[in-house]
Amino acid sequence: MAVAEKGVVAAGHPLTAEAGARVLREGGNAIDAAVGAMLVSFATEPLLTGLGAGGYMLVAGGGREPTLLDFFVQAPTRTGDGSEVELHGIDVSFGDAAQVFHIGAASCGVYGTPAGVCEAVRRWGTMGLDDLAAPAARLARDGVLLNAGQAYVAKILADLLTSTPECAALWAPDGHILREGEMLRNPDLSDALARLAADGPDPFYRGDIAAAVCAWLRARGGSLTSADLAGYRAIERAPVQIGYRDREILTNPPPSAGGTLLAYSLALLDRGPSPPTLGGVVKAMAAAQSERTPEFVEGLDQDGFLERFLATRLGSTTHISVIDADGCACSATCTNGEGSGVVVPGTGIHLNNVMGEEDLNPLGFHRHPPGRRMPSMMAPSVVMRDGAVELVLGSAGSNRIRSALLQTIVAVVDHGMGVRDAVYAPRVHFENGVLFAEPGVDLTGLDPDTRIVRFGERNLFFGGVQAAQRRGSVPSGAGDPRRGGVAVSV
Repeated sequence: MAVAEKGVVAAGHPLTAEAGARVLREGGNAIDAAVGAMLVSFATEPLLTGLGAGGYMLVAGGGREPTLLDFFVQAPTRTGDGSEVELHGIDVSFGDAAQVFHIGAASCGVYGTPAGVCEAVRRWGTMGLDDLAAPAARLARDGVLLNAGQAYVAKILADLLTSTPECAALWAPDGHILREGEMLRNPDLSDALARLAADGPDPFYRGDIAAAVCAWLRARGGSLTSADLAGYRAIERAPVQIGYRDREILTNPPPSAGGTLLAYSLALLDRGPSPPTLGGVVKAMAAAQSERTPEFVEGLDQDGFLERFLATRLGSTTHISVIDADGCACSATCTNGEGSGVVVPGTGIHLNNVMGEEDLNPLGFHRHPPGRRMPSMMAPSVVMRDGAVELVLGSAGSNRIRSALLQTIVAVVDHGMGVRDAVYAPRVHFENGVLFAEPGVDLTGLDPDTRIVRFGERNLFFGGVQAAQRRGSVPSGAGDPRRGGVAVSV
């Protein structure tokens, strides 16, 4: 946890958070700090994010109009002529739970982070992209020592990291997956970051880097085309705004699914007593999960879907949270999925596997039309109180994102917890009729027929909430220990 007078940055790696704090010290605003931290995360948290990833950024407070910048992964064109390869499934164990992820050339969607970074700086930034990208490029070239959190992620993704020679060259240069304390270097990524700073997004979408990506995928049966990349744009959207107790919650709007389901859960809880019981929270989770029907998924892309949805019912990701001295909040969530295992030579880019994520493709793979933003669970959020930012947060964790954020918001708003206690508190997650629970959760009073999977310790399965809080004029922050998160104050 960090407490400061001017600003605070919470992120999933110490170097990521420190990069954002450095920007604040040098006079940058919350958006500058988030971008600087995001770029460094491409070198420090490369299994969770990168230039081949996508994400969202929510900006609010400090006199700014609340805006959600959507630069998430987009569905590519598929020819349907039988020339494209199929997805390759791998099993990933979290110790007390397991999940199947799908990788390979068929899993790669249209990446958005190069466009998102440049658009955020253009719209809100006060510092040059070259200054913001320089520390990230230096780290990628010189190398980053793997900490315990990143080494654990690499260990559970070993099959992915050795699935192609190019990926193995980065992650197993000596014949074994890099371990804690060993150095990860990606000089090609350093060069790509320098290109981004010098030339903006064009090389990645219409230039030589785009051509290299498409050619590499095409030779391996991938479906991403030059037209898919050339047509990509970061999109500004109005965030979801919903009342909860005496607060206003801002979060990710459609076509993302996570913010809509989070808003629905909070609205259900708002009908009941404060604080809600664990049973009430689990029921809200179950209600949100039950809404992920074919009609819900197909409707997300339709105009006015959010209003109709709420009216008829209510009558490997990383996150960065920043609050600056002016009370401006920036909440940025990015994901590479787990990564596809496809590293394009000469670019340093490890492409996403979003098209192979079961959590994002509940109706089956390759069902989304070309050009459609994928229905992510990511939900960068801000809690407003009396017109000012009180809490800025977001999480990694696939389907567990909305449950992690729900419980953190309830802890702060209903239980009056400080940000550290709220982030560190043990969590539950309900999915497919099973309640997953960390140690320390009081499970008494639940339906006796509830199927429960008890974890032996805190686990990154339950997300990675990075949060910053402002009470009065004093900001504080907390990084999630489940994913090696830290907060740095200025």
